[in-house]
Amino acid sequence: MRKKETPAPEATRDAGFYSHELELELIQARDEGTDLREYEDLIRAVAALPPGEIKEKFADTVWELILSARKIRGYAYKEPSDLGGILPLCGGGYTDRAPDGTLKDRIRGAWYGRIAGCLLGKPLEGIKTDELVPLLKETGNWPLSRYPLNAEMTDGVAGKYRFRLQGKCFADTIACAPADDDTNYTVMAQMIVEQYGRGFTPENVIGSWVALQPRNAYFTAERAAYLNYLRGYRPPDTATYRNHYREWIGAQIRGDYYGYINPGRPDLAAEMAWRDASVSHVKNGIYGEMFVAATLARAAVSDGARDAVLCGMSYIPKTSRLYDRLSYVLNAYRTGVPAEDVYAQIHREFDEHTGYGWCHTISNAMVVAASLLYGGGDYGRSVCLAVQTGFDTDCNGATVGSVLGMLLGFGGIGEAWTKPLNGTLETSVVGVGTVGIDSLVEKTVAHAAALRA
Repeated sequence: MRKKETPAPEATRDAGFYSHELELELIQARDEGTDLREYEDLIRAVAALPPGEIKEKFADTVWELILSARKIRGYAYKEPSDLGGILPLCGGGYTDRAPDGTLKDRIRGAWYGRIAGCLLGKPLEGIKTDELVPLLKETGNWPLSRYPLNAEMTDGVAGKYRFRLQGKCFADTIACAPADDDTNYTVMAQMIVEQYGRGFTPENVIGSWVALQPRNAYFTAERAAYLNYLRGYRPPDTATYRNHYREWIGAQIRGDYYGYINPGRPDLAAEMAWRDASVSHVKNGIYGEMFVAATLARAAVSDGARDAVLCGMSYIPKTSRLYDRLSYVLNAYRTGVPAEDVYAQIHREFDEHTGYGWCHTISNAMVVAASLLYGGGDYGRSVCLAVQTGFDTDCNGATVGSVLGMLLGFGGIGEAWTKPLNGTLETSVVGVGTVGIDSLVEKTVAHAAALRA
């Protein structure tokens, strides 16, 4: 049964959020193994209707039809969304490993690494590789090895590309790290743990979103969940009702903090990540956040990216599409397949020119895993691989940077990456605004210490 209360009036402003992109629902449902053959013509007909009340009523019917549709015969994957269903399908098995005296430096590295990786990808977010690669070559930055600069985006250069290059947040034009959803979520996770403790609930998460940012600060699955909460739905129904972004990357970018505060305990990090992800995502959307959180928890007590990735994979179902595709990346790396061939395969499997391919959890998790493995333990090489591959550049740069920062500590990142941040992060979070990065580090250390208090 859906948990529904009286909807808030603000929720009606985005009534067409679902109906405007019903073609996405067809793709998403097919990938989940839903047999929609008898409904495809109907769904496309509804998608073609002009916006309005009639279309919204039909869109609700489409959603109900998809919920009741049968599975494709012989579908190869088993992908539950409830924690009780997920855990028995995972490998797990990583015993508690206590952190050593380097933990504070590692946490500092994770924060700075995440923020710097985000900044690297931020001005390039949305560009496709058919323009990204020529741009980097033209500006003497291929393979990518440093921040792209605003000074390089002259009228002559920018005019050659469809992607808008001028007026973005480049490292040579900022006074500190600019606000971004990839860093806002990490800050908000800290606030949630500070207010509700380690036992926070999914409803604490979605309630905090509403209190800390306006709906326009949220995108795709998070916006859908936010609006569903205002309509009166409660987790986990906030993640499912009319939400065709339910397996997109949004949850995967929210899991870092739960890894930060559970060093050596990937099981606890993954469980916290599930609580967070379940408000807006299902199946592989949830698994992506569990993977990142567990990877970071292991990275806090490990020196190797492969070890951390293997640990992260052990906390997602072996029966899932995400595990299957991460296994491809891992096996390719293990058998000596060149990095460029692995990235080319990701592009063959996922079309970066579609919103679904560009922003799905699986495509971007594959980029993250490949960049961690092929980066050779070098911060700059790893984040640059993640960004130059395209897809969701700032998200992947941030996640890879976070893991490498945790593995290497602050000193392993390098001043060229940290200096433009000036030790300061802008946020759009109510009550935070602009904040010193080291103050975020101190509070994180305190939350991590509570694990073993």
